[in-house]
Amino acid sequence: MSDLTGADEKSPQNKITLRNRLLTARRSLSAIDRATAATELQGQTLALVRRSGARTIAAYVPSASEPGGPAFPDVLRAALPPGGRLLLPVLLPDNDLDWAEYTGSLATGRRGLQEPTGPRLGVTALRSADLILVPALAVGRDGLRMGRGGGSYDRAISRLPSPGPTVVALLFDHEALDEVPAETHDRPVHGVLTPAAGFSARPF
Repeated sequence: MSDLTGADEKSPQNKITLRNRLLTARRSLSAIDRATAATELQGQTLALVRRSGARTIAAYVPSASEPGGPAFPDVLRAALPPGGRLLLPVLLPDNDLDWAEYTGSLATGRRGLQEPTGPRLGVTALRSADLILVPALAVGRDGLRMGRGGGSYDRAISRLPSPGPTVVALLFDHEALDEVPAETHDRPVHGVLTPAAGFSARPF
């Protein structure tokens, strides 16, 4: 689930232009290319999960155009160790994110997004995660992440302690950029995962 561009978009024009270009590129991918990238990225993600030893993972349900594919939550859940948990987001009316454990069941929530059906754990539940996988449209070499403009994940990441969980953005390969336009509220990530290159650390 992504943070969505809405009527309250206040990004500078260069950010809006880049966002639109990246969204157009995602929509232009063929179904075969998208499925191939999803399979590769799922494999890269599982390798990262094994290396990290994470027991509680926070992730998201990819939309049709996002990296990871519709099976992404089930792939992650199957990789958890005994007693492990997968947390997925629930979009709140103010665009903030609540969280719930994914136990295999999703329902349609706000804005048509797929959300877990379990008990809500609160906006601070993200602090209990060992590894956090977030959507993004692009990430610069400095780790700054650009989303879709709703600010949902910037707010969620801003609540994490320092040091805290490892935050990794999932991208298509061409979305790992030298730099992205940034504003004061934009939060950096510790690394990116792409289908071909796998994990690449960022200086957060």
